[in-house]
Amino acid sequence: MARLLSPELPASLEALSGKVILVTGANRGLGKEVALSCARHGATVLLLGRDVKRLEVLADEIETFSANTPVIIPLNLEGATIDDYVTVSTLIAERFQRLDGLVLNAALLGELTGIETYDPVLWARVFQVNVHSAFLLLRASLPLLRRAVSSSVIFTSSGVGRSGRAYWGAYAASKFALEGMMQTLADELRDVTKVRVNSLNPGRLRTRMRSQAYPAEDPSTLPEAASVARYFVHLLSDANIEHGQAFELPVSLEVATHVN
Repeated sequence: MARLLSPELPASLEALSGKVILVTGANRGLGKEVALSCARHGATVLLLGRDVKRLEVLADEIETFSANTPVIIPLNLEGATIDDYVTVSTLIAERFQRLDGLVLNAALLGELTGIETYDPVLWARVFQVNVHSAFLLLRASLPLLRRAVSSSVIFTSSGVGRSGRAYWGAYAASKFALEGMMQTLADELRDVTKVRVNSLNPGRLRTRMRSQAYPAEDPSTLPEAASVARYFVHLLSDANIEHGQAFELPVSLEVATHVN
C-alpha cells in the first residue's frame, strides 16, 4: 500500500550538506531537477547519463551556485557492461570513499501497445534500461552505500507500476519489477545496515516522456518536474527514517494510474 508524503517538508538548505548523491538519468527532466535540488541543498552530485553535452551544461549551472564540484559520469545504460558499473563504483570509491544517496531515475518509455503486438526487442531494451541497469548499479554501489554513516536509495516509480493499465506494456511491467526490487532489497537490509530503501511515484509531470505518452495533452496543465524535487531531497536526507515504503505525492493521488 502506497503512503502519502506530507506536502510540508523541512526546507533546510543544509539538508544534504556533505553528502555524495548519484542521480541516474540526469540529462534532462526529473533527473536533472533532482540533481539541481540536491546540489542546492548542499550535496556533491554525481550526474550519470548518456548525453554528455547536456550533463556538461547541467554541471556548469550547478557550479554557478554550489561550492561542491559536480561529477559527470557518462554511461549509456542500454549498452553498459558489468565491468562498466564496477568502474563507476571504483571511481566513486577512489574519490569519495562512500556514497550517501542513489536515485534510480533513468527510464525508457518504449511503446504504448498491447502485449500481443509488443516488439520483443524493444521490450528487452526497456527492461535493460529500467530494471537491469538499476540492479547492476545497485550491486556495484551497495558496498559504498554501506560505508556511509547513513544512506538512501530511491527507486523512481510510476502509477502504472503499482496498478496495471492496458497498453503500457514493458514500461508498466518494468516499474512493477522495480517495486519488487525495492521491497526485496529493503527486506535484505532491514536492521543490518543504515541504508534506507524506498520508492517514490512523482505523478504527472511536464517532461519529455510524459509528452511522448500523451502527445495531445496540454503541457501547461502539468506541474514542472522541479516542483517535486524536494520530496527526493527529503527522502535522501537524514530527516527521513522510513524504509521499505512506496510513497506517493499529494499531487499524484488522483492520477495514480497514470505514468509519471
